[in-house]
Amino acid sequence: MARPSIVPIALTLDDRIGYTLWAPPWEEDGEEWQAFLGTTEDDVAKVHLFPTPAALAAFCRTSTEHDLADHPVWPVVVGLGADDLTPDDDHRFDLDGVYDIAAENPDRWAVEELAATVDIVSRLAECLDTSGGEDDDEDDDETQFEAVAELAAKPEIGSLGLGVDAFVGRSGEDAWLGVGSVLDDLWEDVVEELDEHLDWTGAGTATLEDYPPASDVEEVDAEDLPDDVVLVGDDQPTGAAAAPVRTIARGGRISASPAELATAGAFWESVGILPVEIVVPEGAGVTLRCYVEDVARFLGRDGEIFVFGTPSDLALFCKGSEDHDLMEIASWPEVAETDVPPLPSEQDRYDLTELSEVLAEVADGAAGLVDHRAFAQPVEGVRDLAEYAGLTRVDELLAPSSALGRAVARGEADPQAPLRQEDAGTLRREWDEVVTQVSGALVFRD
Repeated sequence: MARPSIVPIALTLDDRIGYTLWAPPWEEDGEEWQAFLGTTEDDVAKVHLFPTPAALAAFCRTSTEHDLADHPVWPVVVGLGADDLTPDDDHRFDLDGVYDIAAENPDRWAVEELAATVDIVSRLAECLDTSGGEDDDEDDDETQFEAVAELAAKPEIGSLGLGVDAFVGRSGEDAWLGVGSVLDDLWEDVVEELDEHLDWTGAGTATLEDYPPASDVEEVDAEDLPDDVVLVGDDQPTGAAAAPVRTIARGGRISASPAELATAGAFWESVGILPVEIVVPEGAGVTLRCYVEDVARFLGRDGEIFVFGTPSDLALFCKGSEDHDLMEIASWPEVAETDVPPLPSEQDRYDLTELSEVLAEVADGAAGLVDHRAFAQPVEGVRDLAEYAGLTRVDELLAPSSALGRAVARGEADPQAPLRQEDAGTLRREWDEVVTQVSGALVFRD
């Protein structure tokens, strides 16, 4: 279970972008909580939306009458400004654009964006549903969000959680058409149910006239955000309408606007070679990775991975003539000639230092606030790096016979199982050895 946190998000609906806060799920006193910035009046729960991050920040500084007021990290949010409360690309959900996404080819970006949008709608419905009574078993199946429940129950929608592999080949094409058909049938009803619970007045601080048309709004350039932004994320638990959350993680060291990321992602996906960000104690940088017959291959040579401090440094290297193991990839000439910057997506960012910090926090008493999902992304990156570099010691440390290997396997079987304080010290020592091994295979280039 992640540590309690609060995350800024943006919702686009009816050509308006509204900004609010989401406290992702966390566990407190044996119960799971989750919440959005909102209030409940006359048994109607509403999420407060604001026309700008600045308006959201102003509300947070002055208001205490809302569902996040008792959240453990709320005192941190009160001191944040507009830059800190500007959502990153992974926390912007375009409810208007669902049909357009479903009409695209089912590449990784389309599948993940559609899955994320459906997921946040389901979470909103879960937190906003005030139907039923604790003492009335007959009400257990009642919901104010029947269309949302029906949508989430559809196997076609469930297949989004399997990722892009579920939509490969002829059967995959049929599955993607099935997703579009379900959305055609239900999405309008889903949005109608949800819209009744969205307060576009920002708890009385804004009017609809304050919202410029979403189609006219330029995305905020990530370069305007502070480096290594630390918002409220998954660090401490909160009150009634919430779920586990943690302070927003680093989000990588590389800045780019959502539009830049989308453009870059389309190109790099098309050539089958993806930018990857790696963060180790010695530093952070970006490299390239592809798969040849499901085996990871990085930009490097003789088992060494070349890492560059900035995307521009990496791009300059790619235009050169130095030998490396990606030169024999059929699409490499396109990489060498392109001016599209190598910007890694969130899924291809591997901060190997953060897991060590998390394990240290659990060992110091944060047990129950972090679950085994913490292993998923960093271990994914480590396995690819170790495979390419031939790091047999990393394979041993991740084997099922080791404490770390057992924890990783537990994360795959039961991701929400909380990490135990008594295990964290051993896990951290083994993970730190993994990071040391991987760091030795990285060659930081100028």
